[in-house]
Amino acid sequence: MPTLLQDKFDRLVGFPPTTFPVLSLYLNAEPDQHGKDAVDRFLRRELPARGRTFEPHSADRESYDRDVERIQTWVQENLRPSANGVAIFACAGADDFFEAIQLDAPVKEHRLYVYNQPQLYELARVTDSYPRYAAVVLDSQLARIFVFALGSTVGEAQVEGAPVNRHQAGGWSQARYQRHVDNLRQQHAKDTVAALDRIVREEDIGHIVLAGDEVMVPAFREELPQQLREKLVEDVLRLDITAPEHEVLKATLDAMKSEDRREDADKTRRAIEGYRAGGLGVAGLGPTFAALIRGQVADLLISEEFETRYAEPVPRSSPLLPPELVAELAEEVEMVDLPDELVTRAKATAATVSFIQNPTYLAEVDGVAGLLRFTI
Repeated sequence: MPTLLQDKFDRLVGFPPTTFPVLSLYLNAEPDQHGKDAVDRFLRRELPARGRTFEPHSADRESYDRDVERIQTWVQENLRPSANGVAIFACAGADDFFEAIQLDAPVKEHRLYVYNQPQLYELARVTDSYPRYAAVVLDSQLARIFVFALGSTVGEAQVEGAPVNRHQAGGWSQARYQRHVDNLRQQHAKDTVAALDRIVREEDIGHIVLAGDEVMVPAFREELPQQLREKLVEDVLRLDITAPEHEVLKATLDAMKSEDRREDADKTRRAIEGYRAGGLGVAGLGPTFAALIRGQVADLLISEEFETRYAEPVPRSSPLLPPELVAELAEEVEMVDLPDELVTRAKATAATVSFIQNPTYLAEVDGVAGLLRFTI
């Protein structure tokens, strides 16, 4: 699913601005006491209301109405009972463009955007909130390795340790028997680390969450090479080896959110200090836009409140827009959605997008900053 989502991101980023209306629909499909009726109510209310803003029988209205019909049919026929989030992008006037994405992770709320290109801000926020990571739950006999992404399990592997004989056969001394047990545990730790290392490389894992007891965790840490040690999150969890998969997902995702808050503080500090020193950092709306256009930004940092602050599109003549951005805009673009323009340009240059939860971190720099690949 994460690879598929990246392919869809690439197609959405590559969609050129058009004069036809582009619908970007986000649905929180989590069931309530009435099932998923809230989805149907939102669609019945919002889709016709937006359509009435177009002149009857115009090309824009015809394109919009075709999109509405296709969206309603897709939701009725394809929405999975297990899906908690949905993102649909449609523009019939642009060669019947249509992309639908179902997610196990929920989107924040129902939203419908009608703009000249797909709105990717919310989709980027979901991928940042539910990242790809590995989780290791182990005891002296078994290790379970999970790969989670977008609120679901991507894969799972198990590593079994050699059984420990509970009886001291052959007249072994207690010390000799304990050394035997310790060696078996250490070998189990080695085997688990070897399996984890392969998974991390093959699955391009950025973080590892560890859960285990006071005996196996130190043995496991001792075997970790530096490249894996650097990916280990700070919080070590206590989970039983038999814990159900959904409990492992919830506990480890909470640990990832704590790690994300720590990383938010570090990233914003490095970006602002780098900007001050003329190094690998940028801050502020204009400078960050300019750096994105030049392909300098490796990690775009955007406040969770940025979308609220700039909720309405601004005209291309707005002083908020740097000259570099205005020069890049297509001639037919009269209004610019600042949050989405930032995210789209970041994704177009393979930059990571990090949503900063603490509003104070970026409050003095327009709510946006970035870590740079290079300076000019």
